[in-house]
Amino acid sequence: MNIAPIILFVYNRPWHTQQTVEALQKNHLAADSELFIYADGAKQENDTKVAEVRNYIETIIGFKKVTIIEREKNWGLADNIIDGVTNIVNKYGKIIVLEDDLITSKYFLKYMNDALDIYEDEINVYGISAYSFYPDKKLPDTFFLEIGSSWGWATWNRAWADFEPDANKLINKIKNKKLIKKFNFGDYPYWNMLIKQSKNEVNSWAIRFYASYFLKKGLFLHPNQSLIKNIGVGEDATHTNSEIIYNNNLILNPIEIKKQTIIINKKIKKKIAIKFKKDFSKKNEF
Repeated sequence: MNIAPIILFVYNRPWHTQQTVEALQKNHLAADSELFIYADGAKQENDTKVAEVRNYIETIIGFKKVTIIEREKNWGLADNIIDGVTNIVNKYGKIIVLEDDLITSKYFLKYMNDALDIYEDEINVYGISAYSFYPDKKLPDTFFLEIGSSWGWATWNRAWADFEPDANKLINKIKNKKLIKKFNFGDYPYWNMLIKQSKNEVNSWAIRFYASYFLKKGLFLHPNQSLIKNIGVGEDATHTNSEIIYNNNLILNPIEIKKQTIIINKKIKKKIAIKFKKDFSKKNEF
């Protein structure tokens, strides 16, 4: 197996960063994986938490190689991710992406690498999600949806090449194709977020990537049980909202990836869309 490199984006949360790294170190394939750490710069001088994070990441071991990129100024999460992912995925062809508040199952890297290998040449597959929106053992081990999750994901350079950073271009294309309603999967206010992005009211790489592959009819692979636990939703998070964290338990067994037909199971989509609608139909904030 050609092991994909991992990018970890960190900033000023030392405790979260350490929890994320320690879980990743326990992963099967960690010792065979290259880890790139992008450390964003401080917004204000003498930010002790930024310094603490940077001191900690210098001590990290347990991977094939650790490369640290320290930003001299504050890039912000979106620009840091866009630049980091672009540089590494174009060099290596594929990539696994984490932020500094995500606890991984010890089978996370195996799941990601298996899926990246199996679907590498399937042009309609734009990425792999490790987070399960609604864990349900009655669902297949893996399945496809039009949406992905930014809580632990992976992609290839062929897919990331379609990333469009200009929100206004994306808005015009979705409008012209009369796809606004479909864009709001399960009545989740993705369209509202894209509008806010165009007005510089938010700065999100994720909404722009979703819009980019949505227009290409791209799909993300999802697991029926989560390999990710988010520990960062709160007052100190870069982006906070009122999302419900459904699954606080990580899957304890590996997920076997079997290649399947690249289609959306309508029953699964309907089931998840109904749950989205129930939870998020009255929300329009991010």
